[in-house]
Amino acid sequence: MTADQLVAKYSAQTETQSSSKLAVLGSHVEGQEKILNSGALALLETLCEQFAAEVPQLLEKRRHKQQRIDAGELPDYLPETRAIRDGNWSIRGIPADLQDRRVEITGPVDRKMIINALNANVKVFMADFEDSLAPSWEKVVQGQINLHDAVNGDIEFTAPNTGKHYLLNPEPAVLIARVRGLHLKEKHIEFEGEAIPGGLADFALYFYHNYRQLLAKNSGPYFYIPKLESHHEARWWAKVFSFVEERFCLQPGTIKCTCLIETLPAVFEMDEILYELRSNIVALNCGRWDYIFSYIKTLKNHPDRVLPDRQAVTMDKPFLSAYSRLLIKTCHKRGALAMGGMAAFIPAKDEATNQQVLQKVRGDKELEARNGHDGTWVAHPGLADTAMGIFNDYIGGDNTNQLHITRDVDAPIPAAELLEPCDGERTETGMRLNIRIAVQYIEAWIQGNGCVPIYGLMEDAATAEISRTSIWQWIQHEKSLSNGKLVTKDLFRQMLAEELKNVEQELGTERYQAGKFTQAAQLFEQITTSDELVDFLTLPGYELLTA
Repeated sequence: MTADQLVAKYSAQTETQSSSKLAVLGSHVEGQEKILNSGALALLETLCEQFAAEVPQLLEKRRHKQQRIDAGELPDYLPETRAIRDGNWSIRGIPADLQDRRVEITGPVDRKMIINALNANVKVFMADFEDSLAPSWEKVVQGQINLHDAVNGDIEFTAPNTGKHYLLNPEPAVLIARVRGLHLKEKHIEFEGEAIPGGLADFALYFYHNYRQLLAKNSGPYFYIPKLESHHEARWWAKVFSFVEERFCLQPGTIKCTCLIETLPAVFEMDEILYELRSNIVALNCGRWDYIFSYIKTLKNHPDRVLPDRQAVTMDKPFLSAYSRLLIKTCHKRGALAMGGMAAFIPAKDEATNQQVLQKVRGDKELEARNGHDGTWVAHPGLADTAMGIFNDYIGGDNTNQLHITRDVDAPIPAAELLEPCDGERTETGMRLNIRIAVQYIEAWIQGNGCVPIYGLMEDAATAEISRTSIWQWIQHEKSLSNGKLVTKDLFRQMLAEELKNVEQELGTERYQAGKFTQAAQLFEQITTSDELVDFLTLPGYELLTA
């Protein structure tokens, strides 16, 4: 019996099975029968049975490590895995359609966004179930429907307000799906009475419905894995991938992933993460905004590591420059691509302002390309040409990437360089801006919108996290602003009340009163003034999210 016949037999069997341990609790979403059929649910149930119980154990390991850091220990390379770092090994390989990733665009799984992103002048579209998506049940299900239609090539959309019709171009970008991090659950599906890991749901549904069509198009089931903190977590994903490949009679390494290095603990385990996933991984990515957030969160008890205004923490700062260079060196040594970070700017309508935006993007992308990154991220199609032009100049027409840049002449990067404190001011203007950004983002998120343009930047959960944890950190360590004001809970509450009025004035009373700004401000105050730092604003936010 051929592999295709085995898959067909398995699919026919699972289509007739009913799940006894898996329960779908979410209210009906139009078209969900296509996504939540018995075959997909049977796969998801099996994955939960095999792997879900290990997720709380992995999260507990995170907590134990954080407790040691809170008590004074600093992150460092692991002595017990030195043989992996020193060893001579490489990843399995990179498929042809993932060799050239010089510009990637990211965004949520909204129908219009998917079409525009796949049609943009980019090599890859990362369809996001994580930081840029507020995971209401409707958005999660509809997102899977949208991606299924995109893979089949028949996705289209008509804007209800303008009547404009959107269709997919004949040669769209390569599609990669980013699943949710291990800390996020999907409360609308339970396994044996417990909410399942959100990332497992995202992975199973996307893989099941799309892998055959993707392989038939000489592509494959490709994923972005976010928020890893250790090689143990990478090993968990490697086991999931291997299990699914075997179950569906696929060659080992058919599933490919890119892991975001966007937590401070993970930067010390990049070799180990690549090693654990060596059969499936093709790249690491500098998730810079989450990385800055993780620097604050991980070192929250260390008063000498308090960051300045968010706007001052740029990629030329020593700790971020070291992070970028180490990722490139590590990846290229192992035959993996090294992806750069996000340009969160969005084009401005005013030409003079837009030229300033493009100049900032050019400076950022030139730094990445010069360092040796193989590609970069943009948040808006209007920035794609600028980023593409820069990486074309550095990569050239004959190459598809910069794997030849090994950075072997660089001195080893010690832990102290990755942890180096960052210079810069803490200003009242910066604090007030953080407040306005965070409250507007949280308000949008709890209404179901996880990707929001605010003051010329495309904000997602990562950038909002920096805004609120910066203020928390300043309060906890009794830091003063550049004008001498001591940052206290009372000062924050006073500024929050004042900035809410400014937000209302900026947006208009009608928009403000129709929104959920009071609810957002309450959540923002709660997580910013709590004595213990809330790990992710999306955790309490998820409880407020419209079902």
